[in-house]
Amino acid sequence: MRGMFPNWLLFAIPSFVWGTTWLVIKYQLGVVSPEVSVAYRFGLASLVLFAWCLWRRVPLRFDLGAHASFLLLGFLQYTLNYVFVYLSEQSMTSGLLAVIFVLIVAWNVIGERVLFGKPLPLRLLAGAALGISGVTLMFWPEVRHYRAGAHLSGLSFALLATLAASAANLWAQRMYARGSGVVPSTAWAMLYGTLLVAAYCRFRGLPFVLERSPAYFASLAYLALFGSVIAFISYLTLLQRVGAARAGYTAAVIPVLAMLASTVFEDYRWSWLTLLGMGLALTGSIWTLRAKQVATRTAGR
Repeated sequence: MRGMFPNWLLFAIPSFVWGTTWLVIKYQLGVVSPEVSVAYRFGLASLVLFAWCLWRRVPLRFDLGAHASFLLLGFLQYTLNYVFVYLSEQSMTSGLLAVIFVLIVAWNVIGERVLFGKPLPLRLLAGAALGISGVTLMFWPEVRHYRAGAHLSGLSFALLATLAASAANLWAQRMYARGSGVVPSTAWAMLYGTLLVAAYCRFRGLPFVLERSPAYFASLAYLALFGSVIAFISYLTLLQRVGAARAGYTAAVIPVLAMLASTVFEDYRWSWLTLLGMGLALTGSIWTLRAKQVATRTAGR
């Protein structure tokens, strides 16, 4: 995809697609267990990517060390992250879950400090704290009014998903800095993630069944093709071109689109706490991302 599409389009594609996939996942929940649906989604997506690589004659052979990296990325991104996401959506609205993922920006800042020794300027810390405060404010009514285990477990799964996704982002940055190709590495990572989820399903005795409904098949096709192939490749290509700090601005657009979709299709009702919390979360994310840009330019000089 290098050179084929302008950066603004590479930004718009994952922003719109991932802004809607949160809602589409709801149509995957029902007859098929969430974990099995994750295996179907990324199994299908990896096949599409491998077929694309073969058609374009993109090399797919890598050494053992590279495959170990792909395995770890697959485990973090396409196993842990998405299994937790699907489980959390059983008891949470899709828009609120999308807002929780704003926390990835804060986790990335902390992770870069711990793993790569990057400095933490005061503005970065303030932005991360503001984002965390905003998400906490949004979910305070949920925690206070819903004491049922299902709601709290959904929030717990969502938080675990953000940690896994952040770890995957940090590992992917390391991989691409070493020159790993976006499409073939994603294909292998998705395949390994699929195999790990499938092994887990077999261990748990979860049946590999299919829900014979147009909604399930349509949502699976959308999630696999658009949500897992087109959006991921667009975003990772953008990340390669402009860096994680600038590509990360998708995190400020996706929750807005997801909340709008949730308002229209899930009849989500806003409150002043929701508006204030979302504003703080998005402001904190943008502040953090801008601070990372400044830090990157300063280091470059």
